[in-house]
Amino acid sequence: MSLDLSVFNRFAITKRAGDIIFCEFEPGDAFYLIQSGKVKIVKIVGDLEKTLDILNPGEFFGEMALLEEAPRSATTIALTDVKLLEFNRANFEVLMQGQPQIVLNLLKLFSKRIYDQKRRFMILTLDDIQARVADVFLMLDENGPRPIDPTDNTRNFANSVDDIAHWAGISPAKASEVLKQFANQRRVEIQQGKIIVKNIMDFHRLVKSKRQG
Repeated sequence: MSLDLSVFNRFAITKRAGDIIFCEFEPGDAFYLIQSGKVKIVKIVGDLEKTLDILNPGEFFGEMALLEEAPRSATTIALTDVKLLEFNRANFEVLMQGQPQIVLNLLKLFSKRIYDQKRRFMILTLDDIQARVADVFLMLDENGPRPIDPTDNTRNFANSVDDIAHWAGISPAKASEVLKQFANQRRVEIQQGKIIVKNIMDFHRLVKSKRQG
């Protein structure tokens, strides 16, 4: 979905790579649209910093500050030099009055983002690394197309090892190791440009057992 927000360019700000945009738990009064560059969303889990997401141009972050008036739920860091549009409550109300269709689209995006962030955080709460990687495939399956045959439990994912590592919050080397273990167990098949999960229900059982444990 493309949103024409060029009229709000006067609200643009820039950050250099490595700059903290806002910190977890601090009060928030603005949300941001990325015009250029990339932003990393991180959260402290125990004593470790976990990457929740990498956001690209056209994506929003920090919207809960306006929707709930709640403290920041994560820390955001400029992964590269970035240009952002900063929306506080005052200029967001101007947007609501002048372009209600854009606001409706934004609310749909907000709703999906809230779900996606909670789902990705659920993956990071798993201590077992194999279960964490398996849960990444479950998350991807939840967002993917349904198979024509509902009894077919095979799934094809056009994702790289780096993608899996990113969502699992582990290094690419560790993700590769886990995927090799799954391949040896005949749970997955790794091909050029895709990863085939032989039985997605097997991963459901694995993740469920580790969450209950």
